[in-house]
Amino acid sequence: MNTNPGIIGRKVGMTQIFDGDAVVPVTIVEAGPCVVLQVKRASGKDGYEAIQLGFLEQKAHRINKPEAGHFKKAETTPKKHVQELRVADASKYTVGQVLTAGEVFQAGARLDVTGVSKGKGFQGVMKKHNFKGFISSHGTHEFFRHGGSIGTRLTPGHVAKGRKMPGQMGNAQVTAQNLRLAKVDAEANLLYIRGAVPGATNGYVTVRATLKKW
Repeated sequence: MNTNPGIIGRKVGMTQIFDGDAVVPVTIVEAGPCVVLQVKRASGKDGYEAIQLGFLEQKAHRINKPEAGHFKKAETTPKKHVQELRVADASKYTVGQVLTAGEVFQAGARLDVTGVSKGKGFQGVMKKHNFKGFISSHGTHEFFRHGGSIGTRLTPGHVAKGRKMPGQMGNAQVTAQNLRLAKVDAEANLLYIRGAVPGATNGYVTVRATLKKW
């Protein structure tokens, strides 16, 4: 579990910037400002270290009374996206504190970015698992994109777990690890992350300092 410092953001899109003489593809993430709505401590009733962050302004009439009370307790306006992040030491944070991209990260840092990948619906084995498919000549009849055998007869008498078969593709939580932070625009709260990050444009992402040393 990644307990390194992090922030919630929204994927803006991809572009390219110049790094010396090289053109670098980057993904722009609008990271923060995020408000600390709640602090959870291992020594308290929660039993673990975490902070709850709120991101983007929400209209007041679109939240219910319990949510309104939660935001009022934190002395902040309603937020569209609320998410909890595990941290190593929650005592460093206070309710109502505002986290910005420039405060959390510096250019050159290595990041893990988590988001929900684009959903591609129900797909067959050739698209989902890169199966080769069957030969398309010499009498082959209506058997071109099938998955083939999925098991044996009496022994073991069932389909083995983990068998690659057709099913939903995408729409799953994915983490891109060890991405380099090429640039930070502190005034606009933008992170320029080298390479691609999971999800579609305007999708929410969690940006954290990398868990594995590069």
